[in-house]
Order: sequence, then C-alpha cells, then structure tokens
Amino acid sequence: MNLPSNPETFPFLSVLIFAPLGAAVIAALLRSERALRWWTLIFTLGAAGFSLPLYWKFPLNTHEFQFVEHASWISKLAVNYTVGVDGISLLLLLLTTIIMPLCVLCSWTYIKTRVKEFMICLLIMESAMIGVFSALDFVLFFVFWEAMLIPMALLIGVWGGPRKVYAALKFFVYTMAGSVFLLVAIIALYIKTGSFYIPKAMEQGFSLNFQCWIFLAFAISFAIKVPMFPFHTWLPAAHVEAPTAGSVLLASILLKMGTYGFLRFCLPITPDATHYFLPWMLGLSVVAIVYGGFAALAQNDLKKLVAYSSVGHMGFATLGIFVLNKSGIEGALLVMINHGVTTGALFIAVGIIYERLHTRELDKAAGLGKYMPIFAGLFGVFALSSLAFPGTNSFIGEFLVLVGGFGWAKDLGQPWAITLMILVVPGVVLAAAYNLRMLQRVAYGGTRNPDHSALKDLGLREILTLAPLLVFVLWIGLNPQPFTRVLHASVDNLLKQVERSAVQVVQTEVPSVALTAEIRNLNPEARNKSE
Repeated sequence: MNLPSNPETFPFLSVLIFAPLGAAVIAALLRSERALRWWTLIFTLGAAGFSLPLYWKFPLNTHEFQFVEHASWISKLAVNYTVGVDGISLLLLLLTTIIMPLCVLCSWTYIKTRVKEFMICLLIMESAMIGVFSALDFVLFFVFWEAMLIPMALLIGVWGGPRKVYAALKFFVYTMAGSVFLLVAIIALYIKTGSFYIPKAMEQGFSLNFQCWIFLAFAISFAIKVPMFPFHTWLPAAHVEAPTAGSVLLASILLKMGTYGFLRFCLPITPDATHYFLPWMLGLSVVAIVYGGFAALAQNDLKKLVAYSSVGHMGFATLGIFVLNKSGIEGALLVMINHGVTTGALFIAVGIIYERLHTRELDKAAGLGKYMPIFAGLFGVFALSSLAFPGTNSFIGEFLVLVGGFGWAKDLGQPWAITLMILVVPGVVLAAAYNLRMLQRVAYGGTRNPDHSALKDLGLREILTLAPLLVFVLWIGLNPQPFTRVLHASVDNLLKQVERSAVQVVQTEVPSVALTAEIRNLNPEARNKSE
C-alpha cells in the first residue's frame, strides 16, 4: 500500500475525530444543564476553530490526500486506520465542524428534557461525520458510516415530535438497508484487490460486469442517503419529527454523505459502469428536481416544505456529478456546501417560529414580518438563497451545474440528452415559486393574519446562530473563488479516473461488444480517444 507523501506530522484529523468522544465523556460527568450547554458549545466552537488550519495548510497544486495518518488496526484482515482529505472532502469536513456549534445554539431553549443525553448524541455525531469524510480504509469508512446512525435515530426518536418513533424507525430501516448493499460492495472489492485501502481500489481496472454490480450496490446505498427519488420517502417524516438540530444535521451533513459516496466510490472505482448507468442517474436526478419542486409547492407545513425542497436541491447535486465534466462536478460540490448552509438556516428559522407559535403551519405563521422585522429580513435572504437568486451562494453552484449539464448535452448531441436538460428548467421555476410563496406568507401574509403582536423579535442568541450562515450566503455568492480553488486539482484527477474507458482498462470479461459500444456513445471523450 503506497501512502501519499505528507510532511504534516501533527494528527489534525485524529484529534478532530476523537476529541468529540472525549468531550462526550466529560459531558456525561456534568450535572448542571447550564454547564452541559456551555461545555458543548465551547467545545464545538473550539473544534471549528481547530479545523481551519486544514484549509490554510491545504496545497492547491496536488490531488493527493493530505494530513494522512496510518496505523495498523486488524493486520490479519489488512484493515488499517488510515485517514486523509483531498479537495473534495475538505470542504465537507469544514462544513461539519462549522455547523455543530450552531446546532448547540439552536437547541439552547428548544431542548428541555434529557439535555445531557442530547448533547452527548451531538458530540458522537460530530465524531462519526468527520470520520466518514476522512476515512481512506473501507472498513473504517463503514464503521463511521454506521456509527452516526444510532445517535441520529435517537435524536429523532427521543426528542422528536408526535410521530417520532415512526420517523426514527423509518430512518433506521432505510439507512440499514442501504448499509447492507454498501457492505456487500466493500467485501467484493476486498476479494478482488486483497486490500481495504480506498485509493488502491481507485487504481484497479475491473471488468465491466463486476463494475456494474459494484456500482449498483454502491448506488442504492448512497441514493437512500441523498435521498434520490424514489428512495426519498424517509426524509419528510424524519425532518418533520426531528428536533431543530436533528433537521439541521440531516440537511446540512447527512444528505451530503450520499453524494460524497458517489464522488469517492462510484465514479473513480467503477468508471465504466458509471457511463453505462449514466442516463438512469441523470433521469432520476431530473425527476427529483421537478418532483421536489411540486411537492414543496403543495406543502402548508414549513418543515415539510423545506424537506421536499432538499429533494430538489440534492437532485441538482447528483445531476452535476453525473454529467461528468469539471463545471458539473464542481457545481455539484458547491450545491452540496450551499445546501448545507441555506437549508440549515431555513430549518433553524422554522425552529424559531415553532418555539414562538408551537406550530409550523404556514397559515398560522402568516404576517410575522410586521412584528419580527429582523427575523423577516434574515428569513428573506435565506429564502432568496434557496431559490438561487444571483448574488447568493446557491446561484453559483446551480449555475455551474446547468453549464455542465447543457455542455454535456451539446457534446453528446443526442435529442434525449437535450430534452433531459430542458426538463430541469421547470424545477428552477418551481424553486422560485415555493420559496417566494413561503416568504410572502411569513413576511406579509394577507388581510386576516393571526395576531402576533405578543411575539418578540430575535434575541442575541438567535441572531448569533443565523449570522455565520448569512455571512456564508453572501461570501460564497459574491466571491466563490476561495471555496472553488481547493476543488480544482481533485476534480481534475477524478475526471481522469472516470475517463478510463472500457477499451483502456478492461481486457477481459466484457459482457458484450454492444455494451462497450453503448458506453462509448454515452462518453464522447472516451469514444474519441479509442478512435
């Protein structure tokens, strides 16, 4: 196993992964609820600050994994503790550390029972999520992938709404079902390569038949996590019943694990199968964009509205991933980051409404802007960001995805590809419709609004919770270069891995000449190289 050369000796990633577990142990010893809240907030703020040097020290001219740490774990099975980050995983790791203190702040008064257990769950979640984005060993990745399942189910099942047990079980069953497919794919790759080292699997040339089965196993697992249509049905129930912090973690971090899995595993390890299944993945992505828009437009529950909007936004992410060009993939990564910022902010805003009104019904929240102008102003910015208004963070990501998508359709030159991209346009219009409807009702309402005169505007804690997300909405929207420059080398390398056509890397066991020809037709660059 050849590990990337790395001059960094300080174990940044191990500290970020395991320090939250130590903080959870200390939290278990604290008796005061006030002390628990302050301890968890101070620790998560410290972890966010500690993670920033990863960005400052990250070299921009290499695609190799950085901050790599390696230790033998289960030597007889070739299982190792190997962690590292590249440009693709770096931003997702930083998003995780930045979101965590905001989850603590938005739970400050929302969570009134079992505060200790709640804070411990948050800390365990942080450890597992950072581990997922850092793991370079399949078994280690799977351990972290599963480790975040139980605390997330507890967040929903213990501190959720009236149907919390149903929502928690549905989330658990769906995720466990996906994990079975993930485990099967990992074992199959180990049998083929004799190693659990993820970069080694990226360098192998597998037969097309083997790639197709591995791709399907990976894709089902990651599609459930995204969630892609038609695996999305667990998401609205989980969001509606989860506490505010649970909804923020689901939207901002957990959904990104699915799209991250596509980028980390499906594209580089099964490039030929990716080309073969590309029409299906793009078709499901477009369906998710349009379906998510219509479903969100029909909702009167604010949490359901934002939840269904996530289906549409993540459809843009998978669309960008599978057009297989630089604009599309970099746009997809920005969509993932921006969705974490914007949708996380919207869920915090909905939680603020619920704390005051004890309802999430859009009709009963009508006209809040008259008595809560600061809230209405912030809510308006996040709603505009959600519809990808120019100058906000979401615009640049979706714009790059559309550029990549229409560029792919033009290069392919097939009527079905152009038609598929044209069908994305209604999804953009629907996003504007449901977000503007939500903003108009909450900020202004109609002539017969409920009486909100007794409500107080945002306090300092609530402003401090939303302010960092507002900064990122405007910063990424007006100056995205600091966020895109760390992606370039890793995305370029990923595209080189994907463009290993069946003609170049598969020497045996190709199922049929017709199938290979079909892959060439779906991938104009590979076709030109082979000719």
